[in-house]
Order: sequence, then structure tokens, then C-alpha cells
Amino acid sequence: MMFEDFAKAHGLIIRGITSHRWVATPTTDHPHSKNGRYKFMGDVGWVQNWATMDKPSIWKTDQKFVPSQQFKQDQDRAIRERMELAEKASAKAGWIMHQTELMSHPYLVKKGFPEERMAVWNTPEGEGRLVIPMRRNNKIVGCQLINEEGEKKFLYGQTSKGATLTLDAKGVPIFCEGLATGLSIQAVMRSNKMRYSIHVCFSAGNMKEVAREFSHGIIIADHDNSGIGQRVAHEAGKPYWLSDTVGEDFNDYHIRVGLFKASQSLKKFVVDHRDVLPSLSKI
Repeated sequence: MMFEDFAKAHGLIIRGITSHRWVATPTTDHPHSKNGRYKFMGDVGWVQNWATMDKPSIWKTDQKFVPSQQFKQDQDRAIRERMELAEKASAKAGWIMHQTELMSHPYLVKKGFPEERMAVWNTPEGEGRLVIPMRRNNKIVGCQLINEEGEKKFLYGQTSKGATLTLDAKGVPIFCEGLATGLSIQAVMRSNKMRYSIHVCFSAGNMKEVAREFSHGIIIADHDNSGIGQRVAHEAGKPYWLSDTVGEDFNDYHIRVGLFKASQSLKKFVVDHRDVLPSLSKI
């Protein structure tokens, strides 16, 4: 099936395909508005009709794809645009970091760290946002902004793949998704007097990417209701810790059971996997 036919079968109306970016388009049920969207990448594509679908459907070609001249031009343009946006996001992240102050933040208090001081940016709108710098190869590529209600967002156009926040870098490589989880791991490892190198990866998919760059280490996975955290941790091919309660990450577990029990749980897990952790040592 051709991509155009696949899109039509899902109710999208497409008049000429633009590749390498999401394109809003009319649908047969809403022909006078753009209630559909698609993304065409040559041999693979996605379509979504907002009225009938809660997530995009994927299409893959069953024929050899020969790119047209227009396709190649669209591809080159998309690459240039992504690079320009990534550079702008990197520069903006650096600018934001220079506007921050080290202070407490409601999100840190909520997550059990009232004494923690981190970078907070007082935005032009008067809102204090926690700023988490994201780096790849020691270069800041963007940041995660967290408001007082705990809502998170990234800078438009930033390159998040492979980007992390690293807490210390002297011991066991530990990979996790979120900041609060990373801070709980740090508190527990300090309590256990074990060296650590915590890599906060900001998403399950990125955690898998980052973990695969290391020859050893452990993953502290989120026990999502959807099972995504556990599945991704398994795919990363490293030992992973998982809360015994569905819906919890390590920060939730830490808050629920307290520092001592959380410390004992993670210490046992680390010691049980000592054979694959050559950097394990005491502080």
C-alpha cells in the first residue's frame, strides 16, 4: 500500500506530500479544518486523525524506495532546520542558566528535598522555574524547566537524545529517568557510603540510549502502569531495580519507605550485581 492510500484509509486528505516533518491536514470528517497530521520519511511514515485516533499509526513501505529530487531537497532542508533550532536551544539554555540563582524550589520540597539548592530561573512572567541543564559530550544542549506545580517542559528544538544531567562521576554508573529519582538515588548511595555516577536521562527512551553507551552499570527503572519503564530497562541489557509497587519510581519508593529501607534495598541490589560493576567501591 502506498503512503497516500494508507493516509486516505485513516481519513486524511493529502494534496501533495511534504516530507521530514509533521504536516497538519484536513480529514474527510473535518474537511474545512486541519484535524489530521502526517509525517513521511520515505520508507516509513505516520498518520493520525485526531477525531478517531489517540496515537499515530505507522506505515512501512513494501517496495524499494527511490527518493525523488524533491524528497532529497526536503531532507536537506529539514536537517538544516534541525541544526539551526538545536543551536538556538543550546544558546538559550546557556542564557537561562546565567539568569538563575541557587535556591530551594517547591518541586524539590514536594519530592522530599527541602534543603536542596538548585538553579532557579525567575522568568519574565514572574514564575520561578527549576532549571535542569542537559549536556552531551560536556556541551549544554538544552534544559528541562519545572514549574511550582511540577509541570515539565523542554526548550523548543533542543536535541535531547543522549543528553543527561550527571550527579558526581566517580563510581557505579546508575541510569534513571527523572531528577527526583536521581536525587533519591544520590541520598541513598551517600547513606550507603558507595561511590556513584548518576545519569538522569529525562525519559525512558533516552535512558536506553545513554545506558547502551556504557559497558556496565545499573538502571533504576520507573514502575509505570504502562510497563514502559520496565520494558525499556530490559531492552537496555543491564540489571535494573524496580519498585514492588506499580506506579512508583524510586523517589516515590524512597518517600514511602524512608531512607533506611530504601538504602538497604538499593545496597542489596548493587551488591547482588557486583560481578558486573567493576567500579563498585566505598567512599
